[in-house]
Amino acid sequence: MDFGLSQEQEMIVETVRAFVETEIYPHENEVERTGIVPTELGREIQRKCIDLGFYACNFPEEIGGAGLDHVTFTLVERELGRGSLGLTVFFGRPSGILMACEGEQRERYLLPAVRGDKIDALAITEPDAGSDMRGMKCAARRDGGDFVLNGTKHFISHADVADFVIVFAATGEEETPKGIKKKITAFLVDRGTPGFEIRKGYDSVSHRGYHNSTLSFEDCRIPEAQVLGEVHRGFDIANQWLYGTRLTVAATCVGRARRVFEMALPYAAERKQFGKPIGANQGVSFKLADMITEIDAAEWLTLSAAWRLDAGLPADRQIASAKLYASEMLARVTDEAIQIFGGMGLMDDLPLARFWRDARVERIWDGTSEIQRHIISRDLLRPLGA
Repeated sequence: MDFGLSQEQEMIVETVRAFVETEIYPHENEVERTGIVPTELGREIQRKCIDLGFYACNFPEEIGGAGLDHVTFTLVERELGRGSLGLTVFFGRPSGILMACEGEQRERYLLPAVRGDKIDALAITEPDAGSDMRGMKCAARRDGGDFVLNGTKHFISHADVADFVIVFAATGEEETPKGIKKKITAFLVDRGTPGFEIRKGYDSVSHRGYHNSTLSFEDCRIPEAQVLGEVHRGFDIANQWLYGTRLTVAATCVGRARRVFEMALPYAAERKQFGKPIGANQGVSFKLADMITEIDAAEWLTLSAAWRLDAGLPADRQIASAKLYASEMLARVTDEAIQIFGGMGLMDDLPLARFWRDARVERIWDGTSEIQRHIISRDLLRPLGA
């Protein structure tokens, strides 16, 4: 097994880390204070990312992306995880689900998203349908050559800056061995479409500046040409592409944890109490040992899951394990870092309190920890008939 990075991967890691440190770090405190990313700042970050050649680096070269493999893209996400999500979102990684675009959809949605001309958002979650995607109440009924969409979505990330939204809605029912379940269809819906409204969402303690929105659809008419994939097959599309978002969560958690650790380690070596560095005490040094062990373990889980994707191997369980462990690891590492810094760790002069708050949502979005445990246990037990 080769655990080394290629020269190209090393260069990519160094480039992205330098970008985050020079273009993201200087603006973090202001975004944290105001909860706002100025429009021009977001555009500037996007322009610089495009100039670097990293925009849409998760897409194939033949359509204008950088064509990175899964391992290399995961390394990029790890480095972006060091920075404020409200700012790094403009680094530009459109939803992989857009690869399902066909015909005119490619010119209208896929290619503009890859070029950075348009920004997309993914709308699945509803007030009564979070982990239970099949329980969604947002529905679309066929009316001639169109679908008429009604319902509400919430917790929709960065929809406030999106030009179009990929909306999942119920379009029928089917009988399954486990009872009647809803059929789901994905739609491409432009901002400004009559009957479609994007409203300010909830104020969150996590990732200030990275906003969620509430979407409402009232007799919103969508041409059938804007169905993404096949009618009633939206659940399949979601399952095919959502693994990437979970791997991203794992990678960003690892990057953020490393930034936290890189603050705690020198502090433990320099801060003196009772005539010696606090790191000389096992109460602190053992915390550091546990922190780095967990960070390394989360990183290898994450990279090995990405490697399986590149190798064409099944990876659902491994991705779930990476997302589960990395998100829970980040919570422990940020908490222990604050303990090492003591009261100062909770002050706004340091970013630790922000990392601590930001860590909380990672165990919820893109599949809760409980959903990841369900995926893992199902993968283990199904071959045994359980």
